[in-house]
Order: sequence, then C-alpha cells, then structure tokens
Amino acid sequence: MDVHASLRFLRMSPRKVRLVVDAIRGMSVGAAESKLLFLPKLAATPVHKLLRSAIANADHNFHLKEESLFIKTIVADGGPTLKRSRPRAFGRAAPIRKRTTHITLVLSDEKPVVISKKAKAAAKAKTKLEKKPIAAKKTTA
Repeated sequence: MDVHASLRFLRMSPRKVRLVVDAIRGMSVGAAESKLLFLPKLAATPVHKLLRSAIANADHNFHLKEESLFIKTIVADGGPTLKRSRPRAFGRAAPIRKRTTHITLVLSDEKPVVISKKAKAAAKAKTKLEKKPIAAKKTTA
C-alpha cells in the first residue's frame, strides 16, 4: 500500500533540499526520522514535517503501523521561481532568482530495493562487456 504526501512551494532551492532528500531515500521511517532530527541542514525541518504528515496519512487513512513503513520514493523538484532584481553599477540591474521546491514523498509497507551508484555502474560495465563481439582470428594456410 502506497501512501502519498507532498509539500509544494517551499521557499528553498531544490539543490539544497536534494541533499537532505538523498540522505533518507530508501530508509525505514524510524531511521529517517532520527536522521532528520540531527541533520545540520535547514531543509531537514520541512522534510521532517512532511515525513510526519505522511506517517499520519498512513495511520489515519490506511491503518498502517509506523514500524512497518519505508520511504519508497522521495523527490525534490523545482517549482516556480520568483524573479527580483538588484541594483548594480551604472544604473544596471542584476537578476535575483528566488527558487521554490515541490517535494513528493511516497511511503510503502514493502521494503524498497535501492541500488547504489557503484552497483549501477558495475552492472552497466558488465552488460557492455557481454555485448562486445569477439573477433575471430584469421588463419592463413
């Protein structure tokens, strides 16, 4: 059973939020919550609040226990950018982009399979080696 929760228009850059999101992807809910409490990033607070909301959704709507939940997917996408300008020398203006983020969180009661980047690279290299044809040697009589 998948449980969804989302946070939209967070006034924080997606690049900063992705650092936190990547740290908890694939974890159990208890481990992710304890990690978010002690993570020294400002983005950890709204992500923790979103996680608590998803846990409440799972309990209230689907009667799932917190101990059995895992983070299946969590994504931090870019939202609309607020465009401002800053005065510069010689009467010019420089742009200021105030970025926003949309975070989508999906919890599941089945443990997700998370493949590390090293394992993906090794599998890709292995498939390249298998596809490479072996050149036949020409023999002359």
